Amino acid sequence: MSIFDAIIQGIVQGLTEFLPVSSSGHLAISQHILGVDEGNLFFNVMLHLGTLLAVIAVYYKLIGKLIVAFFTLIRDIVTGRYKWSKMTEEQNLVVMLIIGLIPLFLLFIPLPFGNGLTAKDLAEMWSGNTGYFTLVGLALVATAVLLTLGIMSNKATERSYKERGIVRKNGMGRHRMNVIDALSVGLAQAFAAVFPGLSRSGSTLAVGELRGINKQKALDYTFVLGIPSILAAAVLEGKDAIQQGAVTSDIMLPVVVGVIVSAVVGFFAILLFRWMLKKDRMYIFVAYTAVVGLIVAIIGITELNSGVNIFTGKPLVFM
Repeated sequence: MSIFDAIIQGIVQGLTEFLPVSSSGHLAISQHILGVDEGNLFFNVMLHLGTLLAVIAVYYKLIGKLIVAFFTLIRDIVTGRYKWSKMTEEQNLVVMLIIGLIPLFLLFIPLPFGNGLTAKDLAEMWSGNTGYFTLVGLALVATAVLLTLGIMSNKATERSYKERGIVRKNGMGRHRMNVIDALSVGLAQAFAAVFPGLSRSGSTLAVGELRGINKQKALDYTFVLGIPSILAAAVLEGKDAIQQGAVTSDIMLPVVVGVIVSAVVGFFAILLFRWMLKKDRMYIFVAYTAVVGLIVAIIGITELNSGVNIFTGKPLVFM
């Protein structure tokens, strides 16, 4: 992998990790076009670490409050003063974040088919094989559908609040989450981890809106929920890459460059997303993911018929 490839993929990752257009899908597209088909998983995980730095840079105040809330929660439990109904907003968010991570463990449970194959194994197979390009397109179209449902639900929530005479300066919708909310968003995140092209931020935001949560609160929850999952993925895949000898000196410079680029671009992407959500411009992402998804699906079907990658001329890879 060249420095140029790393810069391009770092830009793609930084833009698409937080905008609801699927970073995994766009990385799959860029790698498909560039013909990059080796070391993808490790490089992708490292790029996610770059965007993790962007989340911390934007949400450092909220993260600090959540850390304090976590320890006060532990203190209240130990001293017997804890009451579910008396939790502060930050303590509630901490508990909901923990619950929201539970569905991720489903990725490691063997599926009913495939001789011990897990959802995580499927994700790795689909992300590193050019023959599954059609799947990326279909998942992008699914992202467009979910975003549309989220927009419609958010509008319905706003109408409901206005009809009841409820006006809030910080937006309509619930500001405290419950267990069902957290599990629903967590399941959406787990599905997004399996299917390249299904946006994690888009699907989790949409599910939050479908549950009647305030859209800005749902977005904040989405971004913060991604922190532990990204860290866990980096540790697991980084360990595997080291054991397999995939981390070599010749790949480290492109990785470092990619991480820096994705962090800087990701920082501004978060700010852009928050602004567009506030201004109700989400339809732009609906149109984009629908169009790109259809194009990718058509290209994928064409390649399946020919048996080769139309951009590189290489035979399709299925594993």
